[in-house]
Amino acid sequence: MRYCSDMNSSDSYLSGLSAVDARRLVSSGEISPVELLEACIKQVESINPVLNAMITTAFERARLEAKRAEQQVRNGEKLGLLHGLPVAIKDIQNTQGIRTTYGSVDFSGFVPKMDSGLVARVRSAGGIVVGKTNVPEMSIGANTVNPLFGATGNAFNPKLTCGGSSGGSGVVVATNMVPLATGSDHGGSLRIPACFSGVVGYRATPGVVPNEQRRTVQSYYSVQGPMARSVQDAALLLAAISQRNKQSRQDPMVFPMESDKFASLKRIDIGSLRVAVSPDLGGVLVSDSIRDTFENRVKKISRIVACCERVSIDLRSAPDVDWHLRQDIFVSQYHGDAKSWDKNFNPNIKATYESALGTPMAEIARARCTQLELHRKFSGIFEDFDLVICPGVSVSPFPWSTMHPIRIDGKMVENYMAWLALTASITVVGHPVVALPCGLDSAGLPFGVQVIGQMYGDHQLLSAAMALEMAFAEDPELARPVPDFEALENYVHMNDQ
Repeated sequence: MRYCSDMNSSDSYLSGLSAVDARRLVSSGEISPVELLEACIKQVESINPVLNAMITTAFERARLEAKRAEQQVRNGEKLGLLHGLPVAIKDIQNTQGIRTTYGSVDFSGFVPKMDSGLVARVRSAGGIVVGKTNVPEMSIGANTVNPLFGATGNAFNPKLTCGGSSGGSGVVVATNMVPLATGSDHGGSLRIPACFSGVVGYRATPGVVPNEQRRTVQSYYSVQGPMARSVQDAALLLAAISQRNKQSRQDPMVFPMESDKFASLKRIDIGSLRVAVSPDLGGVLVSDSIRDTFENRVKKISRIVACCERVSIDLRSAPDVDWHLRQDIFVSQYHGDAKSWDKNFNPNIKATYESALGTPMAEIARARCTQLELHRKFSGIFEDFDLVICPGVSVSPFPWSTMHPIRIDGKMVENYMAWLALTASITVVGHPVVALPCGLDSAGLPFGVQVIGQMYGDHQLLSAAMALEMAFAEDPELARPVPDFEALENYVHMNDQ
């Protein structure tokens, strides 16, 4: 058994390893889970002070688990999919013995007595929980700021937003604090921070990843998923968190599936892919600068796939549908808590809840009917195409001191969800989506696209996205952007002086 210290490898090398490579090297004995964990801890201690992405750590317990994982390798025991890999958990997913706050002062001292189903599956697969990642209060909103921990900065400019609500998870992955992190997605909470951080986020077909904390029986909302630096790494975490067991039966959305298949994606000839593209899904709010960047990317993508065509996609009514469905969900989720909210409670949640109470039931019913119509029309696109690609976010990252953009190209943004129509509209139709890094935008900040596939075609979608990712890597303008680690460390030192 030959551990990494014998190979003269640096901490930065270890913390920067892909999850797939790290898992392979751990299982072969070429690196130790202990060394891998210590490299990640060193990266957290070096970078996190300026970004505030990991707000609770569990280093001592993680060290014990890493030693145990090392011994299991030595003993030749059967190893799980994530054996020895450091994983960060979004701070709305309960972790036994580790503080879980939901970004709320009300839960600042809450330490769960048991793991959520998703966390239990991470641990069962051999993953080592390093800490919890920052979220907006109660995970509502696409800007990771809360009254308990404050803001999480963008890895490419700490004064800008990292998106949300899985913002902390996107940042810890982008900055090599951990190879894998968990997230969740209502209207774009995996995809938006992935696009703003230059990483991969995956919103699976609803029901692929069990969500035992679900409050609504049948809904495309409340999807949990992985964040990573590559499609293959995201698929590895997906393979672990989508496992079926006795506990997962508590989620009525779960259907029978072979989860292990996600750990091995197919090699797809990118030249065979038929791609439909849309800059704005028929006319939802998108800034001119993002449109220009997307047009540039479409030209490049068109050269490497079988066909790349603009198609008629009209999801202009989807944001209104999303707002009404969101109202319905918020009433079922928060009706027991609303009386206890004070004036400082998350304004996004209060605005949605109060709006819901004044909305006639007939409007909710019409929204559900429209949702079905939109789903059927959107699904029809896949009779002629393998993928739909559109931008991931309507604007570049903005200062986190602003909860959401007030105007986009002079047009007023009506509410905290209006600027998220690109992602929220895809939630409405329910299809699986890969948020895929695609270079930098005109402001020099991460740009990402949504790669959308057929319902229940998750393995095929991930395989196709991996083919795109490999092609993007060969073009400096399309390759995944990497933060300037030296600049971030200097930023830390400057603030310490």
